[in-house]
Amino acid sequence: MTTNSPPPHHRWARRQLLKSAALIGGAGALLRGTSAAAQDHAHHTAPATPTPTPRAVSVGPMTMNRKTVAASVTPPRPPKLVPGTDRPATITLNGGTLPFVMKDGVKEFHLTAHEFEQEFCPGFKVKVWGYNGSSPGPTIEAVEGDRVRILVTNKLPEPTSVHWHGVLLPSGMDGVSGLSAPPIPPGETWAYEFTLRQHGTQMYHPHFDEMVQMAVGMMGMFVIHPRDAAIGQVDRDYTMMLHAWAIHPGTSRPDPAVMLEHDTWTINGRVFPAVEHLVVKTGQRVRLRIGNVSMHEHPMHIHGHHMWVTGTDGGMIPEGARWPETTIQVPVGSTRTVEFVADNPGDWAFHCHKTHHAMNTMGHDIPNFLGVSQGEVAQRLGAQLPGYMPMGQGGMGDMGQMAGMMPGPANTPPMMTGTGPYGGLDMGGMVTVIKVRDEVAADYRDPGWYKAPKGTMAWKVG
Repeated sequence: MTTNSPPPHHRWARRQLLKSAALIGGAGALLRGTSAAAQDHAHHTAPATPTPTPRAVSVGPMTMNRKTVAASVTPPRPPKLVPGTDRPATITLNGGTLPFVMKDGVKEFHLTAHEFEQEFCPGFKVKVWGYNGSSPGPTIEAVEGDRVRILVTNKLPEPTSVHWHGVLLPSGMDGVSGLSAPPIPPGETWAYEFTLRQHGTQMYHPHFDEMVQMAVGMMGMFVIHPRDAAIGQVDRDYTMMLHAWAIHPGTSRPDPAVMLEHDTWTINGRVFPAVEHLVVKTGQRVRLRIGNVSMHEHPMHIHGHHMWVTGTDGGMIPEGARWPETTIQVPVGSTRTVEFVADNPGDWAFHCHKTHHAMNTMGHDIPNFLGVSQGEVAQRLGAQLPGYMPMGQGGMGDMGQMAGMMPGPANTPPMMTGTGPYGGLDMGGMVTVIKVRDEVAADYRDPGWYKAPKGTMAWKVG
């Protein structure tokens, strides 16, 4: 596995700029990346069983690097139920559910592992490994008691396997290379077949060279619905996979050798503001299924509502043992399922509460210039590095606006970006928006930004 490291003269330029900035007191917030660019140019109880409803589809306009993009992440879709049930199918943000065919009473799915290019947000393209053209791969969705057969074709340059994380199955189907079965060689197709003995939110990922294969995008969600129609009914059911990437500024291939110093944070392989919004109707009960096989735990925080923790990858939590949260920790190698009642209309952020995870391209070798007067440093550095813009003395809250004026390395998103109804959104990375409305379109298309009723907005008093 090779990485996309900057060439030697770029690394030299980066070191020289860091030394100069440290000596004379000036630095850019994206110092590590811009040096290369200079050379390159619900607290409520559960309501009664609701009526299933259709899925959300799109995000609103976004601003990135001075380009306004009308980003329709997914087209409007009609209401969809899990086949053979009255349950709403899960909605995989920025993705979809893996289709199947019935063969002699078995649901047969087909996954293809391969390399491809995925656009994390407009203009930011990454070379990933995944399944069926997506990282994370398509969600496998079935019902407790189903017999499933999953054909896996390996088009990677090395062997692979698939481990069905949290799924109760025979040992020989567990996908641990060398222990459960041999790995799948390149060019071959192998079958995994088992009966689903449980319901809940599970995952799938390789257990061969997993350090590399998961680091570059190989993972997916496995949703198993209860056979009993009386269990766990909701109005809206969303699925999302969290991931941490090391994609060095100006490059396009994730670095699997990085252990903790990651710089890009995604929900279903997208960074804010390209993560699909969740559109729900006031009063609906909403389920969020969240998976994590990254190298970091992620405390996911909801605004405007309280959530009930209803499940883990070990199964559903009995009603009497559930607890309310506004922030749910999603540990490494686990899933968490939460539910909330959307009883508070508005546009509400849902994001990782690790502050660096709510930013794009977050570097870790930036000098700290808070409170440091930069004086003439911009002129001195500007003479050597055309386009250099100092920042950091008073914080980085203006990064969203500056992203449209200051060029960065090619194929690198701004740290904070996107625009809302009141200006720039100082967020990026592992963030999306929950849009709660009294009325929504039949196809749950994006309703635009929320217009706060008179008397319900903060106002200036001095």
